[in-house]
Amino acid sequence: MASLRDGLKRTRQSFFGRIAQAIGATEIDEDSWDEVEALLLQADVGVSTTMQLIETMRGRVRREGITHQDQLIAALKDELRKLLMEPQPLNLSGRELSVVLIAGVNGSGKTTSIGKMAYRMRLNNRKVILAAGDTFRAAAIDQLKLWGERAGVPVIAGQPGSDPGAVVYDAISAARARGAEVLIVDTAGRLHSNFNLMAELVKVRDVLRKVIPDAPHETLLVLDGTTGQNALTQAKKFQEAVAVTGVVVTKLDSTAKGGMLFAIQQELGLPVHYIGIGESMYDLVFFNPTAFVDSLFENGSEE
Repeated sequence: MASLRDGLKRTRQSFFGRIAQAIGATEIDEDSWDEVEALLLQADVGVSTTMQLIETMRGRVRREGITHQDQLIAALKDELRKLLMEPQPLNLSGRELSVVLIAGVNGSGKTTSIGKMAYRMRLNNRKVILAAGDTFRAAAIDQLKLWGERAGVPVIAGQPGSDPGAVVYDAISAARARGAEVLIVDTAGRLHSNFNLMAELVKVRDVLRKVIPDAPHETLLVLDGTTGQNALTQAKKFQEAVAVTGVVVTKLDSTAKGGMLFAIQQELGLPVHYIGIGESMYDLVFFNPTAFVDSLFENGSEE
C-alpha cells in the first residue's frame, strides 16, 4: 500500500519541492515570482489558476509583510488549500439501491478504479454489484470480471456488442433480487470527441432513470493524471453530455503533473473524491485536500 507522500513523489520532486529553492532565503523579487509561476504552470496547475494564485500571493506578501521563506511557503500552502473543495461523502445512502455511473476514456484507469471502489465498499460492509456497460470491447468485459473477482463482488455482463442499456437493466434487476445496496455501472470509453460514445452514455443514463427515476445518484468521471491539461478537455466534453458529480484522478504516482487537481476544481467546479497513488487494491484513496497539499511540500527523506 503506497502512502500519499510516496504517491506524489514525482510531482513534489519535479515542481512543488523546487518552489522553496526558487524563493530562496533572501528577499522575494520579480525573478522569484517568475520562477514560482513557471513551476506551477509546469506542474499543470493551469494558466488561469496560476495567475490567480500568484496575484493572491503577491497581495498577501504585501499585506502581511512576509519576508522569510518558511512564511511564504506556509502562505502558499494555505492558498493552495483554499483552491481545493472539501469532498462530501458520496450520495450512496438513504435508499434501497444507489447507482454510480462511471465515465471516462479508455486507458484512464476506469475499470481498475471501479474494482478498487467496489473493494473499499465491500470492506465497509456494503453489498455491491458491478454492471459491464462497456459492451463495445470484449476486453473491457473480461477486465471488469477480473476486477470483480479480485474485489469479491459479482459482475453482470452481456455478450460483446450487446446493448449497454439492456445490460444495465439486467444489472438493476439482479441488484434488487440479491439485495445489493450499490450498483456501479461501467460505460464505454472511446475518445470523448466521438459523438456516438456520448450518445451511448446518455442512453445508459436514460435507461437508469426509467427504472430508478433519481438515478444515477453519482456520476463519477475518471481522469488519467498523466494527461494533465488534456484531462480538462475530456472532462468538459463529458460534462456537456451527462451531469458529472465528481472526479476520480488516477496514476498520480506516475506523473509530475499532480497540479492538475487544482485546475480541475477551479475550472470545472467538481469535487475530487478519490485519487490513485499506486497499483495495489488499496491504492485508490479518499481525497483529503489538506493531506494532499502537505504531501506536495513535505520535507524529509525521499527513500
